[in-house]
Amino acid sequence: MALSKALIEKCKRSLLETKAEILNRVRDVRHDLHLSEDGKQGDEGDQTVRALAESEALSNNERLRSRLVEIEMALSRIENGTYGICEETEEVIEPDRLLAIPWTRLSIEGAEIRESMMKRYAH
Repeated sequence: MALSKALIEKCKRSLLETKAEILNRVRDVRHDLHLSEDGKQGDEGDQTVRALAESEALSNNERLRSRLVEIEMALSRIENGTYGICEETEEVIEPDRLLAIPWTRLSIEGAEIRESMMKRYAH
């Protein structure tokens, strides 16, 4: 069973919208960090709060970058015709899962297999 063109188009639109949102958030974080660089005054408490906020922003930025990579990979799978195929089982990923997580590379079964493998080798 292959995915319909309509489903793939819907997922592609969702991926592009999410990509734009992430790029805007990254830009906003950079802008906010730049503004906080300008105001380095304050007592030790202010500086600690600012440092924690910067650390949290950078950590969040890293998660956004990771998601952006996943989105780019999904868009390239759409282009090369491999979108919606599970990396573990090589079966078609459930349409509802793709609509919920359009950048996913694993079906539910594939995700369970990968998780059990990770648990097995984590010990």
